[in-house]
Amino acid sequence: VQLVESGGGLVQPGGSLRLSCAASGFTLDAYAIGWFRQAPGKEREGVSCIGNNDDSTYYADSVKGRFTVSRDNAKNTVYLQMNSLKPEDTGIYYCATDYLGRVVAGTPDYWGNGTQVTVSS
Repeated sequence: VQLVESGGGLVQPGGSLRLSCAASGFTLDAYAIGWFRQAPGKEREGVSCIGNNDDSTYYADSVKGRFTVSRDNAKNTVYLQMNSLKPEDTGIYYCATDYLGRVVAGTPDYWGNGTQVTVSS
């Protein structure tokens, strides 16, 4: 099982980024995928996740209405579209996979290495 994030970078407040999480070694649509982030000096927090059976989606209150999670099963990839970015969105963003319950609980077993997102003017 391998997850590789990409798409991070430096963006001005109000800007957008799209993160990708490419999966290999397993069929991505068989499991839930979560996005998490960790800012300097802060604990890791859940941002969003997408289920496997019905593609149900979940968002942290801090990103609702701004972030959208989606999957492309043909490409075995999950995306996180981030709009109206704020400085407080800065951090390392990780994708992770497991059964939905473990992803929602923040304890999935399989993690990517992360991609840095910096929102600054």
